[in-house]
Amino acid sequence: MNIAEAIVLAVVEGITEFLPVSSTGHMIITSSLLGIQKDEFTKLFEVSIQFGAILAVVILYWKKFFAFRHWQFYAKLIVGVIPALVLGYFFSDKIDQLLESPTTVAIAMLAGGIILLFIDALFKAPSIESDDQVSYGKAFIVGLWQTIAMVPGVSRSAASIIGGLTQKFTRNLAAEFSFFLAVPTMFAATAYSLLVKKWSHDGVVRKGYQLIMDTSENTIAFVLGNLVAFGVALLAIRFFITYLKLHGFKVFGIYRILAGIALLILLLTKVISG
Repeated sequence: MNIAEAIVLAVVEGITEFLPVSSTGHMIITSSLLGIQKDEFTKLFEVSIQFGAILAVVILYWKKFFAFRHWQFYAKLIVGVIPALVLGYFFSDKIDQLLESPTTVAIAMLAGGIILLFIDALFKAPSIESDDQVSYGKAFIVGLWQTIAMVPGVSRSAASIIGGLTQKFTRNLAAEFSFFLAVPTMFAATAYSLLVKKWSHDGVVRKGYQLIMDTSENTIAFVLGNLVAFGVALLAIRFFITYLKLHGFKVFGIYRILAGIALLILLLTKVISG
């Protein structure tokens, strides 16, 4: 993967991470169309640039994240992230295997798209408008919904937003709480990939940060990738919240279905191997 390809992937990550459209699915499609080889560094890169994306959430909602007197906010996020941390720890290898299955991604994108077509009609009477009204129990339930996104193609954003809607969150709060919950979730995933997980590259087992520093090109790709993902995610989050207030989820359902069909076509024509 060269620097230009890294920037393209970072743009895709920034756009899709917080929209309910599956960043994993879009990474697979983009990588295949560009002919990017799925080596260990590319896999690490696709996880690690989430760090730039979550920084966009922290910056946009800085008043919330740096209001240290309101400790309940942080406690609810900790409660909400527990399911993902536990399941991620025990099923990391299985998740890695699923990530290598574009067929799984395509099916999940289609199924999720169909659900989003009808989601606005299913939840018409929200009663919780602020995260101050979110109980620890509701935060935990949203966290459980988020774990469904461990199946690639489901979309972490979509799963946690739907989880919020089931708990009578408004559309706006469901989206924002999904963003908030992404910070500890994705930070943990990135830290694990960089500091704990062992990557085998050219027959040598290394930690993620060692792989990044292995060559100057890897280092530049990592830094630029996070910067680009950060900037693009800022714009994507602002767009999503504004659009959601006015129009709801239907257009994202339609888009997911079209993207899922496109991925299936790539699989059937052997552009991508399933």
